[in-house]
Amino acid sequence: MVMEGGGRKAGEKGNMERQSESDVVGELMEVIETVGSFVGFARTQRKECLNLVRRLKLLVPLLEEIRELDSSIPDKALYFLTNLKKPLLSAKKLLKHCNNGSKIYLELGISEEVKEQVELMQMQLKRAKRRTETQDIELAMDMMVVFSKNDDRNADSAIIERLAKKLDLRTIADLKTETVAIRKLVKDRSRQNAESIQKIIDLLRKFKQIAGIEETDVLDVPMSSRSLQKCPSLFIPHEFLCPITLEIMTDPIIIATGQTYERESIKKWLDSNHRTCPKTGQTLSHLSLAPNFALRNLILQWCEKNNFELPRKETYMGFDSSSAELVEEISFLVQNLSSCQLDVQREAIVKIRMLSKENPENRILIASCGGIPPLIQLLSCPDSKTQEHTVTALLNLSIDETNKRLVAREGAIPAIIEVLQNGTDEARENSAAALFSLSMLDENKVMVGCLNGIPPLVDLLRTGTIRGKKDAATALFNLSLNQANKSRAIKAGIIPPLLHLVEDNTLGMIDEALSILLLLAPHPEGRNEIGRLSFIETLVEIIRDGTPKNKECATAVLLELGLNNSSFMLAALQYGVYDHLIEISRCGTSRAQRKANSLLQNMSKCEHIL
Repeated sequence: MVMEGGGRKAGEKGNMERQSESDVVGELMEVIETVGSFVGFARTQRKECLNLVRRLKLLVPLLEEIRELDSSIPDKALYFLTNLKKPLLSAKKLLKHCNNGSKIYLELGISEEVKEQVELMQMQLKRAKRRTETQDIELAMDMMVVFSKNDDRNADSAIIERLAKKLDLRTIADLKTETVAIRKLVKDRSRQNAESIQKIIDLLRKFKQIAGIEETDVLDVPMSSRSLQKCPSLFIPHEFLCPITLEIMTDPIIIATGQTYERESIKKWLDSNHRTCPKTGQTLSHLSLAPNFALRNLILQWCEKNNFELPRKETYMGFDSSSAELVEEISFLVQNLSSCQLDVQREAIVKIRMLSKENPENRILIASCGGIPPLIQLLSCPDSKTQEHTVTALLNLSIDETNKRLVAREGAIPAIIEVLQNGTDEARENSAAALFSLSMLDENKVMVGCLNGIPPLVDLLRTGTIRGKKDAATALFNLSLNQANKSRAIKAGIIPPLLHLVEDNTLGMIDEALSILLLLAPHPEGRNEIGRLSFIETLVEIIRDGTPKNKECATAVLLELGLNNSSFMLAALQYGVYDHLIEISRCGTSRAQRKANSLLQNMSKCEHIL
């Protein structure tokens, strides 16, 4: 009883200490979470902001582990965690500045280094390291020209337009935000910066003139919606403007909530992992995008009537006469996927398969027209040829990054695994290739592993055609980048067929097999199964007689095995690997040379055992 009471008191004390730790860790995680909210809307230095946030988020797993510890952390560790809050708050302040600050002002603050680069052109490429996003040399040069009193080009509209484009200060919304930032800047800065402030204001006025915006003095007039409207001659109906960019739409599309957006802007939103409607905030039930032909026609009629020229898009938008016909054709084919007649279904699938193979725009259009869900349903069709064409069409569609997520979320992976197990040779091969394509996304790697997709891939690696083996090997390599999938692959019996592929020169898959073995070698079970004397001898033979790439892969595998078990190095030495490693360290590929030198250094420690 005394011991129990003593234990309880110790536990209570620990809880008091944990409360202190919990407060510190909670504050740090709250700052990191807040910091992450700025980066998606950073107005300047976006690439650097992304990198900073990405590095800060690396702390989250550590902090979560500390919070879940059963015992208290040392006082010294708690001290360091407490001191970590200050630099995190500094990072937050910096990101907030990039989020709210004036773009023109931040670009005006050109470093001396960049000024020197502009003046001394020969040193540009050697020293231009710091300004890596919109602040490139051309931007720096344009800013210097615009703000120079002695340069006759500072009124050149081409330079102003180029600057507006590079700074993303062309829309009503962007210019309104910049005006607010400059007004705040005027209040915060002292009179010694008056000349610079005036330059910024003058440049902002020029940007607004180019955009067709009428506005009175930036400093004296309070902000109002009327002050930032287009000129009367350029007034555009509100329903023609994209809710995201507030620009006239050239390619209006409808999303799941029924709202219409410019295709390019909503794709950027979705590609940033947003799954809600920007206007309504509703969660999207699906990610399909449907062209809004009715609104498009109204926009075209209005433009013709008002002699207004739509902005030209560099990327394919799908609305010239020929592409409109293509959209109609794809919509018709998608409708036929649900036909009760097998021959009509199959004809539609074959055409979609060919269209999705031809170019990236077709893949986007097929998905936008709602083609992915019915294709997934047809994977369960008992007709083997229909299965074959369908899984190949989904493989082609999955090449698009957005489609990868859409195909997986619509439930395709279990059906693809089923075809991999029971389909024709070609269907199995293309199923493996589809799993490879989908598993380029980390969340899909996990999904394939959890849905038991690795055993049928191992079976294809063992029994498939040469093409099937290659497709299976590619998919298994990608999936084995996930730690949990390594165990699944080893349990599924992947190592024996891989060893066979290494030993059989006729299949031409030595590099593929060795690359997967290299991923599995750090795993204890994998290392024990791989490390047979016969395989060590095979590795030495490849290091001696293989192609440069063969030698590189074999050396890397031997190093990984040897670092965890010196007996593998001793065995390789007995098979005469030393002289071959010396040769590779001199003449091999750069990676092979590094691996060979590491092996030689570790082998020198084993020489006294021989």
